[in-house]
Amino acid sequence: MSDSTWVSSSMPYLVPRRAGSSDAWAAEAAARGGKGSQRIAHAGEVPAPQEVAALLGVAAGEPVVVRRRIIELDGEPCELTDTYYPTSIARGTRLAEPGKIRGGAVTLLADLGHVGVRVQEDVTARMPGADECGTLRMGRDEPVLQLSRVTLDGADMPIQVDLMVMPAQRQRLRYEIRID
Repeated sequence: MSDSTWVSSSMPYLVPRRAGSSDAWAAEAAARGGKGSQRIAHAGEVPAPQEVAALLGVAAGEPVVVRRRIIELDGEPCELTDTYYPTSIARGTRLAEPGKIRGGAVTLLADLGHVGVRVQEDVTARMPGADECGTLRMGRDEPVLQLSRVTLDGADMPIQVDLMVMPAQRQRLRYEIRID
């Protein structure tokens, strides 16, 4: 593994943060001596794309709330993340607004009474689109990893879907599974 490869675990991004804490990405980057930030490219209601609709259990084209973010490490883009929520959860909340959310969206979801207890993730590799290459500052011949995550609550209802795109050569995903 080269020094430029980032080893990431999903776990910190799945649990609410303590009051007054920064978001999980800023904390993870700081723990490794970097500065993690994000720019919100868009927040609001959109028609659910087919993949998102299937994961959220809604009809394709039905309104959902999305937060589109460009994730940065030390000022350089390293990931594109679109996070989708059912309108029944997110409409009229800070999730539907372009501002940053203190402690992160998972913390706000918990404050709204929606706590994830189960997560399903799928990771695929593919070639990037032109917009992704431009935003992530990478070549068209460099593959990306796409991580698709759905978070479900205690009633097995989807509360959040994340679609993340990251340059494959800069990432290593680590999964730890605990069997109780």
